[in-house]
Amino acid sequence: MSSHSALLEEISSMLIDCDLFNHLPPAELRAAAHYFGVSKIAGGETVFEEGDVGAFMCIVHSGNIAVFKANQNEEQVEMVTLGHGRALGEMAVLDGERRSATCQAAEDSILLTLSKEALDKMLEEHPRIGARVIRAIAVSLSRRLRMAVGQLVDHVV
Repeated sequence: MSSHSALLEEISSMLIDCDLFNHLPPAELRAAAHYFGVSKIAGGETVFEEGDVGAFMCIVHSGNIAVFKANQNEEQVEMVTLGHGRALGEMAVLDGERRSATCQAAEDSILLTLSKEALDKMLEEHPRIGARVIRAIAVSLSRRLRMAVGQLVDHVV
Protein backbone atom coordinates (compact mmCIF):
# COMPACT_ATOMS: atom_id res chain seq x y z
CA MET A 1 0.00 0.00 0.00
CA SER A 2 1.48 3.36 -1.00
CA SER A 3 1.86 6.11 1.59
CA HIS A 4 -0.76 8.09 -0.38
CA SER A 5 -3.40 5.35 -0.12
CA ALA A 6 -2.45 4.74 3.54
CA LEU A 7 -3.06 8.44 4.23
CA LEU A 8 -6.38 8.30 2.35
CA GLU A 9 -7.39 5.29 4.42
CA GLU A 10 -6.43 7.14 7.62
CA ILE A 11 -8.42 10.25 6.59
CA SER A 12 -11.43 8.09 5.65
CA SER A 13 -11.50 6.40 9.04
CA MET A 14 -11.08 9.78 10.78
CA LEU A 15 -14.07 11.16 8.83
CA ILE A 16 -16.16 8.06 9.57
CA ASP A 17 -15.25 8.51 13.25
CA CYS A 18 -16.47 12.14 13.17
CA ASP A 19 -19.97 12.89 14.53
CA LEU A 20 -20.19 15.90 12.23
CA PHE A 21 -20.58 13.56 9.25
CA ASN A 22 -22.50 10.70 10.87
CA HIS A 23 -25.35 11.01 8.34
CA LEU A 24 -23.00 10.52 5.37
CA PRO A 25 -22.51 6.93 4.15
CA PRO A 26 -18.93 5.56 4.51
CA ALA A 27 -18.56 5.33 0.69
CA GLU A 28 -19.24 9.06 0.36
CA LEU A 29 -16.82 9.86 3.19
CA ARG A 30 -14.16 7.79 1.41
CA ALA A 31 -14.72 9.94 -1.71
CA ALA A 32 -14.61 13.12 0.41
CA ALA A 33 -11.34 11.97 2.04
CA HIS A 34 -9.42 12.90 -1.15
CA TYR A 35 -10.11 16.57 -0.42
CA PHE A 36 -9.07 16.59 3.26
CA GLY A 37 -5.60 16.78 4.77
CA VAL A 38 -4.20 15.90 8.20
CA SER A 39 -2.18 18.27 10.40
CA LYS A 40 -0.31 17.36 13.55
CA ILE A 41 0.00 20.42 15.76
CA ALA A 42 2.08 20.74 18.93
CA GLY A 43 0.64 22.02 22.21
CA GLY A 44 0.95 25.82 22.40
CA GLU A 45 1.11 26.19 18.61
CA THR A 46 -1.33 28.59 16.94
CA VAL A 47 -3.64 27.13 14.28
CA PHE A 48 -4.72 30.61 13.09
CA GLU A 49 -5.16 34.11 14.49
CA GLU A 50 -8.15 36.41 14.74
CA GLY A 51 -8.16 38.72 11.73
CA ASP A 52 -6.23 36.31 9.46
CA VAL A 53 -7.66 35.60 6.04
CA GLY A 54 -9.30 32.18 6.38
CA ALA A 55 -8.41 29.68 3.67
CA PHE A 56 -9.12 26.41 5.53
CA MET A 57 -11.20 24.81 8.27
CA CYS A 58 -10.29 22.03 10.70
CA ILE A 59 -11.98 19.22 12.57
CA VAL A 60 -10.36 18.07 15.82
CA HIS A 61 -9.52 14.37 15.62
CA SER A 62 -7.54 14.20 18.85
CA GLY A 63 -6.30 16.68 21.41
CA ASN A 64 -7.90 20.01 22.33
CA ILE A 65 -7.95 23.41 20.68
CA ALA A 66 -8.48 26.56 22.76
CA VAL A 67 -10.43 29.41 21.15
CA PHE A 68 -9.49 32.98 22.15
CA LYS A 69 -11.08 36.30 21.29
CA ALA A 70 -9.71 39.79 21.92
CA ASN A 71 -11.82 41.92 24.31
CA GLN A 72 -12.15 45.74 24.22
CA ASN A 73 -8.71 46.07 25.88
CA GLU A 74 -7.13 43.82 23.23
CA GLU A 75 -6.57 41.08 25.85
CA GLN A 76 -7.03 37.49 24.67
CA VAL A 77 -9.93 35.84 26.50
CA GLU A 78 -10.36 32.07 26.28
CA MET A 79 -13.91 31.39 25.05
CA VAL A 80 -14.06 27.60 24.77
CA THR A 81 -11.96 24.48 24.27
CA LEU A 82 -12.85 22.23 21.35
CA GLY A 83 -12.25 18.49 21.54
CA HIS A 84 -12.80 15.45 19.33
CA GLY A 85 -15.14 15.96 16.39
CA ARG A 86 -15.53 19.72 16.80
CA ALA A 87 -15.06 21.99 13.79
CA LEU A 88 -13.16 25.27 13.80
CA GLY A 89 -12.54 27.92 11.16
CA GLU A 90 -15.51 26.80 9.08
CA MET A 91 -17.13 30.27 8.90
CA ALA A 92 -14.14 31.68 6.98
CA VAL A 93 -14.27 28.77 4.49
CA LEU A 94 -17.95 29.43 3.82
CA ASP A 95 -18.04 33.23 3.76
CA GLY A 96 -14.45 34.20 2.86
CA GLU A 97 -14.34 36.67 5.77
CA ARG A 98 -11.40 37.06 8.16
CA ARG A 99 -10.98 34.77 11.18
CA SER A 100 -13.31 35.69 14.04
CA ALA A 101 -11.07 34.17 16.76
CA THR A 102 -7.60 32.83 17.49
CA CYS A 103 -7.25 29.05 17.82
CA GLN A 104 -4.33 27.47 19.64
CA ALA A 105 -3.54 23.84 20.47
CA ALA A 106 -4.05 23.30 24.22
CA GLU A 107 -2.06 20.04 23.81
CA ASP A 108 -0.59 17.99 20.97
CA SER A 109 -3.47 17.59 18.53
CA ILE A 110 -4.35 15.99 15.21
CA LEU A 111 -6.61 17.99 12.90
CA LEU A 112 -8.42 17.10 9.70
CA THR A 113 -8.15 20.09 7.38
CA LEU A 114 -10.27 21.20 4.44
CA SER A 115 -9.20 24.20 2.38
CA LYS A 116 -11.66 26.52 0.68
CA GLU A 117 -10.03 25.53 -2.61
CA ALA A 118 -10.51 21.79 -1.93
CA LEU A 119 -14.13 22.36 -0.87
CA ASP A 120 -14.80 24.25 -4.13
CA LYS A 121 -13.14 21.41 -6.08
CA MET A 122 -15.25 18.81 -4.24
CA LEU A 123 -18.41 20.78 -5.11
CA GLU A 124 -17.37 20.76 -8.76
CA GLU A 125 -16.31 17.11 -8.99
CA HIS A 126 -18.76 15.50 -6.53
CA PRO A 127 -21.58 18.04 -6.11
CA ARG A 128 -23.81 15.76 -4.01
CA ILE A 129 -21.06 14.85 -1.55
CA GLY A 130 -19.83 18.47 -1.43
CA ALA A 131 -23.36 19.65 -0.68
CA ARG A 132 -23.68 17.09 2.13
CA VAL A 133 -20.36 18.19 3.64
CA ILE A 134 -21.45 21.85 3.51
CA ARG A 135 -24.80 20.92 5.02
CA ALA A 136 -23.06 19.12 7.92
CA ILE A 137 -20.92 22.22 8.52
CA ALA A 138 -24.00 24.49 8.34
CA VAL A 139 -25.92 22.30 10.82
CA SER A 140 -22.96 22.41 13.23
CA LEU A 141 -22.79 26.23 12.91
CA SER A 142 -26.56 26.50 13.35
CA ARG A 143 -26.42 24.45 16.60
CA ARG A 144 -23.62 26.63 17.95
CA LEU A 145 -25.55 29.79 17.06
CA ARG A 146 -28.71 28.50 18.79
CA MET A 147 -26.66 27.68 21.92
CA ALA A 148 -24.99 31.12 21.87
CA VAL A 149 -28.36 32.86 21.48
CA GLY A 150 -29.72 30.74 24.34
CA GLN A 151 -26.78 31.78 26.54
CA LEU A 152 -27.31 35.45 25.62
CA VAL A 153 -30.98 35.18 26.62
CA ASP A 154 -29.99 33.53 29.92
CA HIS A 155 -27.63 36.45 30.67
CA VAL A 156 -30.29 39.07 29.92
CA VAL A 157 -32.93 37.51 32.19
